[in-house]
Amino acid sequence: MHHPTIRTRIAPSPTGDPHIGTAYIALFNYVFARRHGGRFLLRIEDTDRVRSTPESERAILAALRWIGLAWDEGPDVGGPHGPYRQSERTEIYRAHCERLIDSGHAYYCFATPEQLDAYRRERLQAGKATGYDGSFGMWTRAEARARIAAGDPHVIRLKAPAEGECVIHDRLRGAIRIPWENVDHQVLLKADGHPTYHLASVVDDHLMEITHVIRGEEWINSAPKHKLLYEAFGWEMPELIHMPLLRNPDRSKLSKRKNPTSIDYYRQAGYLPEALLNYLGLMAWTYPPAPGETEGPEMFSLEEMIAAFDIDRVSLGGPIFDPRKLNWLNGRYLREKHDPAALLARLRDWMLNDGVWLRALPLVQPRAEKLSDVVPMTAFLFADRPAYDPHSLIQKKLDGDAAARLLRIALWELERVTPWNKETTKAAISRIAQIEGLKLRELMPVLFVALTGAPASLPLFDSMEILGAAMSRRRLVYALEALGSIGHELSSRQLKAIEQEYREKYLEQGKGETQAAGDGADGSGAEG
Repeated sequence: MHHPTIRTRIAPSPTGDPHIGTAYIALFNYVFARRHGGRFLLRIEDTDRVRSTPESERAILAALRWIGLAWDEGPDVGGPHGPYRQSERTEIYRAHCERLIDSGHAYYCFATPEQLDAYRRERLQAGKATGYDGSFGMWTRAEARARIAAGDPHVIRLKAPAEGECVIHDRLRGAIRIPWENVDHQVLLKADGHPTYHLASVVDDHLMEITHVIRGEEWINSAPKHKLLYEAFGWEMPELIHMPLLRNPDRSKLSKRKNPTSIDYYRQAGYLPEALLNYLGLMAWTYPPAPGETEGPEMFSLEEMIAAFDIDRVSLGGPIFDPRKLNWLNGRYLREKHDPAALLARLRDWMLNDGVWLRALPLVQPRAEKLSDVVPMTAFLFADRPAYDPHSLIQKKLDGDAAARLLRIALWELERVTPWNKETTKAAISRIAQIEGLKLRELMPVLFVALTGAPASLPLFDSMEILGAAMSRRRLVYALEALGSIGHELSSRQLKAIEQEYREKYLEQGKGETQAAGDGADGSGAEG
């Protein structure tokens, strides 16, 4: 009996920092494919044309390579199923949409935003599912042609059954039943002619011959829409494997408000990529014990994980991503896998190298009198959490609550900065001062302490460029934690009010230009 080559993929969305959840899902796709002699692909899901950036794509590829993963096909390595960026495949999706209209599975929809809002409000009040069900008419191509010629905005939607239930088969969970009334008539092609995630993902997985879709469990509710599409096209659906979500130690969903989620942060903070990858391998999976042992090892290489891997050993309990456990494991790698010469080589590879020093020394030179001044002046560049007195975050013009509010706003504003350099970060901070009616010199002291650990230090924006986006933003989180430790923690009510104010003051001019403040859907890209 012929077994097709196993083909898996990771499909990140280039809309922010490289997310630890992307690496977690990528690892399990990679190991599963390698265990079975298959192929692992990387596809860029940039259907969100507003938020997708080339900088984010480059950062994701670099982060996944740093952590130790490689792909057989992708936008940077090519392959027989390209292009591997969805933004370059628009014509493919349009042609497939035409097929669905011809077969009667999809229809033109001219419902206006106002009609859809009224429909949703009505359904909400009646206690019904708010997904759109085609109530405003399903237009055939012939009927729609005149309206389209007249310039009427429209989308293309997929028909969905109104009753009964959809049964999804998941390798780890068995049969999952979802009532069809909870599945709306999804948009396949948006008004601008570009595809939605659902259409693009299904078409690409089929054309790229993906045999197993291993993704986060947050995508379970999308599975009925995908199943409908596979059936409408007459295609075989890949096997579905929904991995449990990573959790914070308090069991809440892993999010950047509680834990660092950017791979770039872990790189900058001095974690070893093999230790981080090993730790992600412990999420939801345990290494099988040797004969006569009750437990498998916690320390293992990528090659050892591949040799021992069985997807059916994945546990569905929410895996806890605990930075303290990661620190313990990283410490073991430093001690057990390195002699002093090897450790020195790792330090040079990390940050103690000519490249970093040649960026830092021009900032130090005008301020140093002795060679011995250099290390204390630059120590904050090579730290994770700077040591400082939390009271130093409180300034004459800014009490603790005001400082906490401004640090939170700075965090949101700096999440929008791309590319990251001293000019763009200075522009973002200057904008805050302007909107808040402050002089820049009134805002700078609290930022100096938060980012460098001292009231005065090397030039702030040059320093932020060396620290990088992920570490700079992490320092603001540390400063907020420090203020919380002396009674200036933002309550959830205060945070909500600040977020609302932030949206009105900072985002109203740029609506649609940016993701709203906060965490977004999962911060990890389309299927990270």
